[in-house]
Amino acid sequence: MLVTGGTGALGAYTARWLARSGAEHVVLTSRRGPDSPGAAELEAELEALGVDVTVAACDVADRDALAGLLAEHPPTAVVHTAGVLDDGVLDGMTLDRMEKVCLPKARAALNLHELTRDLDLTAFVLFSSASGVLGSAGQANYAAANAFVDALAEQRRAAGLAATSVAWGSWGGGGLAVDGGVIEDQLRQSGVAAMAPELAITALRQSLDLADTNVVIADIDWERFVSQSASARPNRLVVDVPEVERVLAAAASEENAESGTSELARRLNELSEAERGRVLLDLVRTHAAAVLGHEGAGEVTANRAFRDLGFDSLGAVKLRNRLSTATGLRLPTTVVYDYSSSVELAGYLQAELVGADTDTEVFASRQTTGAEESD
Repeated sequence: MLVTGGTGALGAYTARWLARSGAEHVVLTSRRGPDSPGAAELEAELEALGVDVTVAACDVADRDALAGLLAEHPPTAVVHTAGVLDDGVLDGMTLDRMEKVCLPKARAALNLHELTRDLDLTAFVLFSSASGVLGSAGQANYAAANAFVDALAEQRRAAGLAATSVAWGSWGGGGLAVDGGVIEDQLRQSGVAAMAPELAITALRQSLDLADTNVVIADIDWERFVSQSASARPNRLVVDVPEVERVLAAAASEENAESGTSELARRLNELSEAERGRVLLDLVRTHAAAVLGHEGAGEVTANRAFRDLGFDSLGAVKLRNRLSTATGLRLPTTVVYDYSSSVELAGYLQAELVGADTDTEVFASRQTTGAEESD
């Protein structure tokens, strides 16, 4: 059994499963091979389960290096878990960043396909990502690489070859997309929770038993996922999922009860200027808190700069999208940078919605004082 990325977290979980399932010989590849952190311990663990283990240094994206490895250890099954992340917003994407992600995922998968297609493999399993199916903010390169992997599985199955591509959500236990920091927080905020590795492996086994070609395995809070994705645009890829249908139906009922921008503008026009400011400031702070993963608006200081609150470029885009949906306004992409605090942004929204000139400094002074008193 050949496992690429075999010394990484996902490769290690896969190798343990294969060992417990009766594999006689497991070949684990990674760029550093035996020098990878934890490789010696993993090898010893697998050998204790009665499995012969080879840990090899091999860049699977290097066709010649892979061909040499396969000649020495011809596999009966392949599991391609290798992958690299290099996240960033689209305007910061470069060819180098695309290559960094696509080579170990897509190029390596193609090499494995071409160099093993004449072997009678019992399984050819590709670890893909839900980012290639559902999209994921800041992961244009990773989504593209994994969409390629999914298509490769379809091509192999159409040619009568073994193929299963699993588009994973987030793994717990040290998986690729979970680092205990920014990436994990972004996934959690978007409704994708980290799966227990044991459950993920069980789902993988079931997919192989059912001979699925493409499958998504993820733990998704659909209400949160839909609310986050719909803030930018409706996600047509999931509208037929029963849980999503219920969320969308509930949202449609709310929209029918209120008439969007006109209702918000009408409500504001019925309020005093001070009350308008408080409503809009609360709106901005509430959505800012949601993007940052806070419990409520009270955790967002009204006059503190967004960048000091922890907003990066991706967070700024998310806030702009959420406010566009909440107000019905076509907000510029740079609005969070142009109006760099909650109180400044609320003043801008008041001017746009009510159609009145707003003195930003006066508005900021008045609303900041009010917010501090309410907090």
